[in-house]
Parts: sequence; C-alpha cells; structure tokens
Amino acid sequence: MLFRELFKNITIYSLGLFYAIVGVKHFTDVDFFLVIVPPYIPFPEFMVYFSGIFEILFGFLLMLKKTRRYGAIGIFILLIAVFPANIYLFNSEIAQNTYNITRQDALIRLPFQIPLIIISYWHSKKKVNRGFDLLCIFLFIPTIFYFLSLGL
Repeated sequence: MLFRELFKNITIYSLGLFYAIVGVKHFTDVDFFLVIVPPYIPFPEFMVYFSGIFEILFGFLLMLKKTRRYGAIGIFILLIAVFPANIYLFNSEIAQNTYNITRQDALIRLPFQIPLIIISYWHSKKKVNRGFDLLCIFLFIPTIFYFLSLGL
C-alpha cells in the first residue's frame, strides 16, 4: 500500500511540474507549438497561449492536495482537446520537418497521449483498486521517459 501511494505521489508531482514547465514553454517558444496547430483551428497563436495557461494552471492544481481532483480532470480534458495537434503532426510534413522527426516518429507519439489521459484519471481519484494503481505505475515509467527524450 505504501509503495503505491508513494509512487502515485511521485507521478503527481513530476507530471504536475512537467505540465507547468511545458505550459511556460507555450509562452517562451510559441513557434514550437504553432507549427502543430491544425489549420482549421482559428486564432492559432491565441490557442497556443490559451492552452499554455491551462497547462500551467492544471499542473499546479494537480500538485496541491485540495485541488488535485480539479487539476487532474482539467488535464484529462486538455489532453483530449489538444490531441488534434498530435494528429496534425502525424499528417504534416512541414511540422515533422520543423520538429526534425519522421512520420513514423509522429505515429509513435500518438499513442503516448493515452497513458497520460489514463494517469490523469488516476490522479483524479483518491482510491482505486490495486490493479489500476499498478497499471498506472507501469504506464508512467515508459511514458515519462519518452516525453523527457523529446527534450520538452
């Protein structure tokens, strides 16, 4: 029991910090995110800033015990809302060239959003069954290493 709680806290604080840092990057490197905003999204620069604000906010809310549930639910929704950017990255040679990745790299990136969504759901719950705890712990390790390898 103690191991699961400890590891859940490690994932909460590391992902909360990760989301906050990536959210700040929305302001310090706007072009990095603009390139993956699908062309059908209106006001792309505004959307980059807008999503960055919420990424920072939800990252901090996740780290505070009183607001953790709201932060986790917010991240859950945000990850779904920005998923079209990952699809666009897969479909856009320009975006792939900008990120210096192949279409296959972009394809590999797509399913890594799913563990983040599952983990955010996990963080929204005070208690879940042991199997779900272990699944999320298992999903966290390769997911965080993958995103750290991207240099975000």
